Amino acid sequence: MLVLDVKLFQGVLRMAKGLARKVAFISSFVPRRCGIATFTSDLIKSVAAAARSDFEPLVVVLRSGDHKYDNPVKFEIRQDVKHDYICAADYINFSHVDLVSVQHEFGLFGGEAGSYLSLLLDRIKSPVITTLHTVLDDPKPEYRKSLIDVCDASYKVITMNKRGVDMLRNTYGISGKKIQLIAHGIPDLPFVDSNYYKHKFKMDGRRTILTFGLLNRNKGIEVMLKALPAIIEAEPLVSYIVLGMTHPGVLQHEGESYRFSLQQMVKELGLQKHVIFHNRFVADEELHNFLCAADIYVTPYLKREQLTSGTLSFAVGTGKAVVSTPYWAASELLADGCGKLVPFGDSKQMAEAIIDILGDDSLFYSLRRKAYDYGRSRTWPRVGQTYWKLFSAKRLRVYAPAKPTPSAAEAISSIQLPEPSLDHIRRLTDDTGIYQHAKFTIPNREHGYCTDDNARALIAMVKYYAQYPGPDVLHLLDTYLSFTVHSQGSDGSVRNFMNFDRTWVRDEPLSDALGRVVWAFGTVIGQPPSSAYVPIIKDCFDRSVRHVGKQYPRGMAYSILGMADYLQQFPGASDIKRYMSIAADGLLAQFRENSQADWQWFEDMLTYDNAVLSHALYVAGLALGEKKYYEVAEKTCEFLLKNIYTGDHFSFIGSNGWYERGRARAEFDQQPIEAAGTVLMLKAAYDATQNTDFLKLQRKAFDWFLGENDSRTPVYDFKTKGCNDGLLFAGVNANQGAESTLSFLLSLLAMFESYTISDKAASGVERTAGRISSIESISSKNKSKKDALRNPSEPVS
Repeated sequence: MLVLDVKLFQGVLRMAKGLARKVAFISSFVPRRCGIATFTSDLIKSVAAAARSDFEPLVVVLRSGDHKYDNPVKFEIRQDVKHDYICAADYINFSHVDLVSVQHEFGLFGGEAGSYLSLLLDRIKSPVITTLHTVLDDPKPEYRKSLIDVCDASYKVITMNKRGVDMLRNTYGISGKKIQLIAHGIPDLPFVDSNYYKHKFKMDGRRTILTFGLLNRNKGIEVMLKALPAIIEAEPLVSYIVLGMTHPGVLQHEGESYRFSLQQMVKELGLQKHVIFHNRFVADEELHNFLCAADIYVTPYLKREQLTSGTLSFAVGTGKAVVSTPYWAASELLADGCGKLVPFGDSKQMAEAIIDILGDDSLFYSLRRKAYDYGRSRTWPRVGQTYWKLFSAKRLRVYAPAKPTPSAAEAISSIQLPEPSLDHIRRLTDDTGIYQHAKFTIPNREHGYCTDDNARALIAMVKYYAQYPGPDVLHLLDTYLSFTVHSQGSDGSVRNFMNFDRTWVRDEPLSDALGRVVWAFGTVIGQPPSSAYVPIIKDCFDRSVRHVGKQYPRGMAYSILGMADYLQQFPGASDIKRYMSIAADGLLAQFRENSQADWQWFEDMLTYDNAVLSHALYVAGLALGEKKYYEVAEKTCEFLLKNIYTGDHFSFIGSNGWYERGRARAEFDQQPIEAAGTVLMLKAAYDATQNTDFLKLQRKAFDWFLGENDSRTPVYDFKTKGCNDGLLFAGVNANQGAESTLSFLLSLLAMFESYTISDKAASGVERTAGRISSIESISSKNKSKKDALRNPSEPVS
């Protein structure tokens, strides 16, 4: 007789009708080798078992390395790419998920303190349930804000430790109604005799001590190694197994130096016959075998600030006698006789505790039984049922953000930005630096190199590396940095033009290269690829910054941008603030000398890279808190926009004659550096005013590259990934040199930054909004005149 499982039948029916509960998990995932990836995989399996056929998982994975993912991974986020978080939110929203489960660890997500996650959560339309794998008791302000933002965006917040509940309430001010305590899941393994499993590893007759997990310096393995000689004296047949590969993050920054230091310590202490290192990531089945073979499990961690430990949970769940230092997770798991706690860094007490256990069978089995019994409430089947009950609740509140959700048009416009590419940048670069010019896409060696372009390239690579870190990017960065450093004389002066044979051009014309070098050095100092760059480049910066007041206006403007970045790293540098004041006051003097009621500008002509002058004063005003700089920035920004924005698109000053006061302005050739300077200026204007109209104009300025211009022709080449050197009346200058291509890249990176800005309410909105609307009104007249020039039969009013 066929027995019908009613619950299973209902689940299949719901699946057939498309009614299965669809849950998107935002996390790392297998085959990535990290604890959260394993946790998420186990969680999905356990929830699926609890839900039968009533559950459809979808994983949005935080990508690391070159892992290839299979189902249920549907979307990949590059950790440091802001734009990916926005796209992921759109993907989730369009996938009709019922809820989102976030596995939160600060280091898993990009941005300061993992803040990029909020960019995603603020756009999600489904309810969010967040599992916190780390809660800090004394967080820095940026970490506190980041976690509060995540909790505010969540319907429920799960912590795995009672202490975590108290910390969320008291340190972060999270409502107790929002917090739920669910333990870390553990494998449901039988209570076994370790001797059976020792035979599998050819360790019959030995007493085995185990530590496992990804290796890093906080593991405190050296504490256990120093305890071993005393343990061996009491129990000669002891083996200590250190199971696990070095943490990938540790490998990236310091290689295997920690493991080598441990191996050296083993040799110095004469422990070669008693210590076994297994430098690999083990699958679940093999890990279970190691756990079952161990007599004692040890976690000699060095710091108390660890709220969860999957490895310790596994050990308790399999009924191991555990000795640990009293970090937060251990203090809770090993309470009530489930294990022994010893002080941090105390090898002597570690040895005494292990000797006591190995020498007292009643203590040994008492610890094992209590641990195993305690672990029954934390097995993955039970944890899966608890999560499924939460996931399948009929009414889940959706987080309603304080700010409006971006419209579909805004979301699509952000997605349509081209992906930043270094293809053409690489074509233009050799082992000396980046070539100035190209014939179409072919580097033109006749004109060699210049410091201006290599400094631009250095700035671009620093910003690119912040979002797309990789050794190939770092190689380009170092190439441009080497050229820029080489351009500097011992007195801090800078040479600009270099021949193809690597000789400097003699009697070169005056330039703004020094200002660009200061800007580039400041960018490296403010956002270094690693801290090792800072002391080296600081010396270079300090040599050149003394000359900032001896430059033309644009050189002073570039220097201000570099000094502002420098102050991000060293905010108390009073000498740099003085130099910035000198440069900013120099721009004010230029403005007072040349401005008139109908000409609010620094010079009697609008020429090359105009926007950087206003940009620099916005930045100086913010950095120094000086209203006088902001006021001139505002006046000149308004004047410039009136002359380059038609109300429909941007029309930059042409290089064939520029725009001299009282004369007709040149329409062409329009250069990419003008668009780039305007994109960056408008971002600085937003930073100073919080008026989002500037961001809308910024997008308009960027779209000049994509064809929203006087010739209705894209200046960016989507095929070569380079940028044409100029916009002509009948098309483009098809040469794709360094300045134009770098201008596009810097603009694109700035746009990705701007699309992640929160829409804040600020007093600057009211102050500036009227001016923006008046600019559009005036520019509409400019547009009608331009249209009439293309259609001579239409009258011009």
